[in-house]
This record gives sequence, C-alpha cells and structure tokens, in this order.
Amino acid sequence: MILINVKFPVKPEHADDWPQIAREFTEATRAEPGNKWFQWSRSVEDPTEYVLIEAFEDDAAEAHVSSEHFARMQREFPQYLAATPQIVSQQVDGDGWGPMGELEVD
Repeated sequence: MILINVKFPVKPEHADDWPQIAREFTEATRAEPGNKWFQWSRSVEDPTEYVLIEAFEDDAAEAHVSSEHFARMQREFPQYLAATPQIVSQQVDGDGWGPMGELEVD
C-alpha cells in the first residue's frame, strides 16, 4: 500500500473555505479504483494548515497522478496556497488501518 501525508499551507483568507475549494478533487480521488482513503484534517495549532492523509493500492497511485482531476488540482490549487505543500510518501506493509497496539479501549 502507498501511504501519503501532505501538509497544505493555505493562505489565511482561504483557510475557512478550503474544504469547499478541495471538494471536487477530493470526491474525484475517492472515486478512483484503488483509492483506500483520502481524508483532510485541519491543524489544531495552525488553522491555515490542512493535512491530507491518503492511501492507494500499490498499482493505483500512477493513475491518480495521471488523472485529469489531478492535473486540474495542479493548475488551480497554487492560487490558494501560501507555500509549496510538504509530502511524505512511502510504500508500507499492510492494506488498511489496524488497532493501535500501545492503547486498548475495553
């Protein structure tokens, strides 16, 4: 599985609107074959930073970055961002979420 985390530094004037700005891209990506999840979170420390957590089956990431909605995102998102997003992208073992071994809830 390919696990990707991306920090998006959104310009302050667009921070509250970011979920709507990213909505079309989000929905199109979630509909892709091989997409496991595609989830946005807003930083509790910096309200202008959004973190995207996404995962794809091993053979699905290439189709994602070659898609029309990805190309559209590349053209449209920069106007809303304060800087280039920062990314961590890794091939990991497993095929989804699992229980946390260090903490158990009865």
